[in-house]
Amino acid sequence: MPRILELLEPVTRILPEVEKPKQKLPLRDRLIWTAVVLTLYFIMSEIPLYGIKGALGYDPFMYMRWLFASKRGTLMELGIGPIVTAGLIMQLLVGSKIIELDFTNPRDRALFSASQKLMTLIWGAIQSISYILGGAFGQLDIYTSIIIFLQLMITTLLLMLMDEMIQKGWGLGSGVSLFIAAGIAQQMFWETFSPVIGSDGKYIGAILYTAQTLLSGGGLMNALIRPYGLPSLTGLIVTTVILLFVIYMEGTRIEVPITMAKYRGIRTKIPLKFLYVSNIPIIFTSMLFVDIQIISLLIWRQFNVNNTNIILNLIGTFNQTTNTPIGGLAYYTKPPSGISSVISDPIHAIIYSALLIISSVIFSIIWVQASGLSPRDQAEQLVESGLQIPGFRSSPKVIEGILNRYIPPLTILSGIIVALIAIVADLLGAIGSGMGILLVVGIIYQYWGMLTQEQMMEAYPILKRLAGER
Repeated sequence: MPRILELLEPVTRILPEVEKPKQKLPLRDRLIWTAVVLTLYFIMSEIPLYGIKGALGYDPFMYMRWLFASKRGTLMELGIGPIVTAGLIMQLLVGSKIIELDFTNPRDRALFSASQKLMTLIWGAIQSISYILGGAFGQLDIYTSIIIFLQLMITTLLLMLMDEMIQKGWGLGSGVSLFIAAGIAQQMFWETFSPVIGSDGKYIGAILYTAQTLLSGGGLMNALIRPYGLPSLTGLIVTTVILLFVIYMEGTRIEVPITMAKYRGIRTKIPLKFLYVSNIPIIFTSMLFVDIQIISLLIWRQFNVNNTNIILNLIGTFNQTTNTPIGGLAYYTKPPSGISSVISDPIHAIIYSALLIISSVIFSIIWVQASGLSPRDQAEQLVESGLQIPGFRSSPKVIEGILNRYIPPLTILSGIIVALIAIVADLLGAIGSGMGILLVVGIIYQYWGMLTQEQMMEAYPILKRLAGER
């Protein structure tokens, strides 16, 4: 009986594909191609969607755009949302054994890659239609709706190919990670140095606002606390502290001693990251909260525009003028916008924090089980590699028992820690948001490691042969 992905093969064959370079490109050339792709991303994020007229009003997804590297009203309206969502869905389906694949088999790897591309386009179509029907671009006629839909789908396809191009060796790292880091960095730079006047009549940029306030005799307290959730001196200080803390936590490891039976008992250590699940729980939680915002807004527009249905009010109530959430689940999954927001509605801050922590822990546990990071999976990999823990026989059951002392507590603890970091950052109005800081630090760490490795490989060619490269 053919597998599900094999049934989709005739469709996936017609999808465009980026060919691998015939030989590994020098680091300099890959950095150039990476810069070209990044430049194209910034250009697309500045081109407005054709067919949109007038101001778009409240953006229900403004707090989550950093995750999808998207920008309101431009070709990058969806950003990498379809790519990220499709990738996570496919990983969960494979990790939970719903779809059986052997990644040591080249054909299965090709099937997975092609199916993920198809899923990206399907999800892009779903998101595009949801945005259009949900009124994200205002009231549109059928012709304009089709034009906007085509623009969003073409952009999704281009982003998918750009990501594939980087991953196949033309660039460095991952296009998705690159776009997320670029989008967050751009937002943080804007909120720090922007000379544009905000809704309070002062500069948006935190540094310029602080200088303007102090020079005009506004006092330090006015510089620390700013209304409307705009960047402030408190946010700038909190951002700096959290950046340093996250950098420290990224480098923290718990080391499990092992021996290498194949090499006469050479001793080494397995470093387990203290933030064992990294920023994955935050990505899942953010996607869940975004979906809640989308669904609740759609339901409200169609069935409860006057906020009179008691049951639907539990899902979400919105301001009829600005379309901002003012109650229900939609309101409590929207992060508070700084200290002034917390002071005005502490219940919102408490419920949001509780939902974020619970969701983060749940997704941490699910991800560890589905992605091959569980004690059982790690133990099997160690035994297959000829490794064992000193003083114990080389048995998956024995090693699993040892790893059970470390991995489950680290899973729960890391889920709580990343959630708390995000909460503190959001409550205190950190620049770029707490989740954004977590992501950008993790991505920069990955790129720093890749650059260091590539430089070592080029400086000492013998390392390429030891690593099996030509």
